[in-house]
Amino acid sequence: MSRPVVLKALWGAAVLALVAGCSSGGGEERPGTAPPTSASAPASASASASVPASGTASPEGGGRVSVAGTLTEGLKSPWGLAELPGGDLLVSSRDERTITRVDGRSGAKTLLGEVPGVVPGGEGGLMGLAVHDGWVYAYLTAASDNRIVRMRYGGAAGDRLGAPAPVLTGIPKGVVHNGGRIAFGPDGMLYAGTGETGQTGLAQDRASLGGKILRMTPEGRPAPGNPFAGSVVYSYGHRNVQGIAWDADGRLWAAEFGQNTWDELNLIEPGKNYGWPEAEGRTGREGFVDPVAQWPTSEASPSGIAYARGAIWMAGLRGERLWRVPLSGAERSGDPEAFLSGEYGRLRTVLAGGDGRLWLVSSETDTRGTPEPGDDRILRLEVR
Repeated sequence: MSRPVVLKALWGAAVLALVAGCSSGGGEERPGTAPPTSASAPASASASASVPASGTASPEGGGRVSVAGTLTEGLKSPWGLAELPGGDLLVSSRDERTITRVDGRSGAKTLLGEVPGVVPGGEGGLMGLAVHDGWVYAYLTAASDNRIVRMRYGGAAGDRLGAPAPVLTGIPKGVVHNGGRIAFGPDGMLYAGTGETGQTGLAQDRASLGGKILRMTPEGRPAPGNPFAGSVVYSYGHRNVQGIAWDADGRLWAAEFGQNTWDELNLIEPGKNYGWPEAEGRTGREGFVDPVAQWPTSEASPSGIAYARGAIWMAGLRGERLWRVPLSGAERSGDPEAFLSGEYGRLRTVLAGGDGRLWLVSSETDTRGTPEPGDDRILRLEVR
């Protein structure tokens, strides 16, 4: 289903005022859409080639992706996605404040309920999800902050969510740049990507939880081995992180919205400074970590990422495409390639499901898209 290229409607005076104050963009993505690339074949990102490729092609292959089918559709403002033991999925609705269980084979949907305390607005609401040891974790916008909560699910609780218990509170909230992605790492610790809410100075303030990647125990305490004593801050100098994933060797990668020039894919190392607001994209400046890959802001607006078959796969909102970034160890092994350009509209979340499978969530009903019948949907992709 190929979509027309249209200008996205500007969505509210409050956002316009904030955007005008910080950049021509400022939010999750810039107004308007990028020129489409071919929907039937991957396109190399010539602008991204300013980051030199190195290494050799991955022995795992995984150079192409195809849509094997639509798992489910009719979702409203889907944001977070997590896989349950057994293969079913949980998906959050940012604006409806609900979590839905989706059968991993039939696509049948079961509404588990509304999460209390969520206050949607702008780019905030019920966002990232993670599943760990009988708990469902959620990153959400509350009345006074962004926070992470957890709810019992399954077992004695049955097919319903328990009451939310706070895990970490006090993450700054704003109309824009709320971050929102959470995931458990190979070390069993919980990681979260946050935004600086449009207050750019928060990204460099290590005492603030805004504009950071956070690492904590499942109970929300600073994780052992964190770079700053007594703090959940793992890395800083970020503008708005909505994608985190680990490669086969346990390296952490993160996707980040740029402002006017470059969106980024970064290799995350503990205690490192990723530059915002002093640096955007590759600058070579001492003390800042340069991205491994970068894109013009018209081609990405990156949200979720996943690792599969030797590459990072990155969902693009304004870019309306799925990017593949081939890796060789900690470096790129080739230029990024774009898939599905313009075919399914804005793309919010991508999740690795094993056996070369990816789950991909569209994001046309989040007030910035142009919904068509069936939106939004979860697609089943095969990587080969």
